[in-house]
Amino acid sequence: QVQLVESGGGLVHPGGSLRLSCAASGFTFRNYAMSWYRQAPGKERELAAGITGFGSITRYADSVKGRFIISRDNAKNTVYLEMNSLKPEDTAVYYCNKGPGPVGWPGDYWGQGTQVTVSS
Repeated sequence: QVQLVESGGGLVHPGGSLRLSCAASGFTFRNYAMSWYRQAPGKERELAAGITGFGSITRYADSVKGRFIISRDNAKNTVYLEMNSLKPEDTAVYYCNKGPGPVGWPGDYWGQGTQVTVSS
């Protein structure tokens, strides 16, 4: 069955960096787009970044452009989110998502989420 396991969250000071990882199993990873969504307290879940199956196209929320980088290693069945220049408003639970096909998001499968807290 499909499994998505996130790791790498934590507490970081404003201006700091974190790298999230999502290890995927149960499907042919390279054939599916992957994405990271986030949900802050009291807010709706929103797309942070997405990447197509072979990594040729990426998309970012305006709020993270220039600070976050999404990437994938199809040999390791893992998608990453490099987060730099973090701000308090980046505080949220970050979820990995498997797309419905080689392009597009979100799909039906979600990870359990990893908490990112940006605070001084």
